[in-house]
Amino acid sequence: MDRNIVYPGSIPLDTDILTLNRNTMLALGYLAQCVIGTGPVVDGLACTATSPASMQINIAPGSILQLSVLDTVGYGSLTADTVTPVVKMGITSAASTFNLVAPTVPGQINTYLVQATFQESDINPVVLPYYNASNPAQPYSGPSNGGNPQATSRAQRVELQLKLATSSGSGNATVPPVDAGWVGLYSIAVQYGQTSVSSQNIACLPTAPFIYWKLPWLRPGFGSGTQTFTGSGAFVVPAGVQQVEVELWGAGSGTFASVSGQPSGGGCGGGYARKRISGLTPGQSIPVTIGVGGAAGSVGGALPSAGGTSSFGTFVSASGGSLNYLATATNPANGATPAGCGIGGDVNLAGSAGQAAVLNQGGMGGAAPMGGSQNSGTTGAPGIFPGGGAAGAGTGANGTTPYNGAAGAAGMVVVRW
Repeated sequence: MDRNIVYPGSIPLDTDILTLNRNTMLALGYLAQCVIGTGPVVDGLACTATSPASMQINIAPGSILQLSVLDTVGYGSLTADTVTPVVKMGITSAASTFNLVAPTVPGQINTYLVQATFQESDINPVVLPYYNASNPAQPYSGPSNGGNPQATSRAQRVELQLKLATSSGSGNATVPPVDAGWVGLYSIAVQYGQTSVSSQNIACLPTAPFIYWKLPWLRPGFGSGTQTFTGSGAFVVPAGVQQVEVELWGAGSGTFASVSGQPSGGGCGGGYARKRISGLTPGQSIPVTIGVGGAAGSVGGALPSAGGTSSFGTFVSASGGSLNYLATATNPANGATPAGCGIGGDVNLAGSAGQAAVLNQGGMGGAAPMGGSQNSGTTGAPGIFPGGGAAGAGTGANGTTPYNGAAGAAGMVVVRW
């Protein structure tokens, strides 16, 4: 941070203090940029219903950090600087209250947007005393003794605003668009005939740039939150999260039933992938697909199937274990191959192939990476979760008794942030 130098006996200037203030603001702005980037970032400003309930809402004290320039207009004797970028903080130390109105037409819904922005303005005008060279004991009243008031503070505040959108008929009104230079914080839905607002009517916008993680709550790496998928669904990016780490396992393949004199080979394990994904938006919904374990073959009936692919949107996937094209319902001894593999990850690993049948014993089922392989028995044994291939079926002690195969294990997806 730049620092002013003054000397004993020198005449103090107003710019000594003004430059000190400007240098301090510039240093704090660059420190904020090191920590939170160029923003905007919001802290506090919680939106709550009143108690007792009414048609009003309260916005708690808080702050906003937003990229601006040093000074858009002159700062005392210092000239304006509209070139130097700096992150500035606006603060509101008192709660704000807003009045809401219910629609007057049945079926309509009023949807309010609460938006905020950084605002800088010169305030507290005062008629200041000025030095009177002709009569130092009698100061001038304002510049040139004109009696004109002058602002005494350049305030940096949070400006809050309500915007309203009304539905044209039944159903929810869309949230009003956020104005340029503003950030959206909340939406509030008010129905026809409503006489008070409750917390159920207030929703924080997924894109609102609140600081959700304070330093005492943080720890290195990922792990603040984890979501495990064992069935297909969707991952909704949590508030305050912009990157995640994803692990995926593809599903294992099933195995053929054995036939008289011919045990069946083991199934393949699914693949594995791990990927760190950045640039996500809070509230973004990402489809998650879990590979279904390959079906079991049955004696004289159904044929087995390959394992399904697990995926996290279009970002990364892990394929399932395949069947050996040389294995058939009448000649099932060959183990399944190739195994599944990771696709598009920072780490991509292949599962293990199934083992071929030996003598009267079915083949061992292949494992997915970081999973276990399945030993065979008389009947086929299901694959070990996640992503394990099933073990093949034997033919009994006499070598002539057929047994059903088994199903592969399903895949899995784990998301950490």
